Amino acid sequence: MSGLPMPKVKKLITFLSAAAILIGCSKKQDPPQQALQSLPVMQVTVDTATTFKEYPAAVQGTDNIEIRPEISGKLKKLLVDEGAFVQKGQLLFVIDDHSFRERLNTARATLRAAEGALSTARLEVEKLTPLVKNNVVSSYQLKTAEAAKETAQGNVDHARAGVNSAQIELGYTQITAPVSGYVGRLGKRQGSLVSANDTEPLALLSDIHDVHVYFSMSEIDFLKFKEQYKGTTVEEKIKNLPTVQLILADRKVYQRPGRIDMVDGQFDQNTGAVALRATFPNPERILRSGNTGKIRLGTLHDNVAIIPQAATLEMQDKIFVFAVVDGNTLAKRLIAVSGKNDESYYVKSGITSGTKIITSGIEHVKEGEKIIPQEPSADLQAAANIKHK
Repeated sequence: MSGLPMPKVKKLITFLSAAAILIGCSKKQDPPQQALQSLPVMQVTVDTATTFKEYPAAVQGTDNIEIRPEISGKLKKLLVDEGAFVQKGQLLFVIDDHSFRERLNTARATLRAAEGALSTARLEVEKLTPLVKNNVVSSYQLKTAEAAKETAQGNVDHARAGVNSAQIELGYTQITAPVSGYVGRLGKRQGSLVSANDTEPLALLSDIHDVHVYFSMSEIDFLKFKEQYKGTTVEEKIKNLPTVQLILADRKVYQRPGRIDMVDGQFDQNTGAVALRATFPNPERILRSGNTGKIRLGTLHDNVAIIPQAATLEMQDKIFVFAVVDGNTLAKRLIAVSGKNDESYYVKSGITSGTKIITSGIEHVKEGEKIIPQEPSADLQAAANIKHK
């Protein structure tokens, strides 16, 4: 080019530059290939699992007995304190018995008088009987004497009943515990006047060697509850029920299991619920009447796939997972859930044992996308399976 004039050199350079630009623009540049996501996956296993549901419950002693006086009088002695544990037959209250002892003494005196009159009437009959046989006196006199003896006998029976009644009333002045249990709040104090017609009892005595725990179940829950156990009648199903747990107010599980032993005969029309009763042994007397808690019932799920809730996507009341097919391709699967716990779903259909699903990042993937699966270690997979057994 050194031999070319300068204007021609400039034209040539301009031409070559334009050609290079046109060639560069004519080539189509491919976009850079997007890197595949690396996501953790797990292999689904089918197993048996149990879910639990809790129902508010109230505790009552097997016997909650109102201690009431049978007679009227002044409360002379109060031999028990609130909250005390008493044995069956233990003396609790004493009512002033002076007037009742006097009544008993009067009844006994009346009985003695009646018995004396009866003895006299018997002697009269014995005296007249041979005289009538010998025709010394008329039979009318003997019949009159015998009638007097029957009257005297009736008076004795009446007086003896009076003595028994007075003894019973005197016995009512000492009030004992009908069962062993704990004494509740005392309704009267020493020196108070008491009566059988008092609206408030002297005390409430709770027998708590066993306790009844009452709870209610909705109609839907009750129908599911009945379907799960063998038997054609409710009574037969109750016999096949497993034990239940009582969750105390502090969320601790009561140490002894209980058994459901009663189902109410009808649903409450106001709440649409049915009442059930479970009985728990209480030898340590930890539970008291009036305690509250929750009954925990277990539901058994056979042949379900156990997957983490974090591995699912919920859309319009439907639950999906992304299965890994063909090695690294994602396929959306609709699943049906039969139960759950705090962390996992129990899947009854939609995926089968051996299916691999992604366990996180599900909100950032789509159908047909390819990923790099991160397989869990054998120990980690085994630990996840054991956790739900």
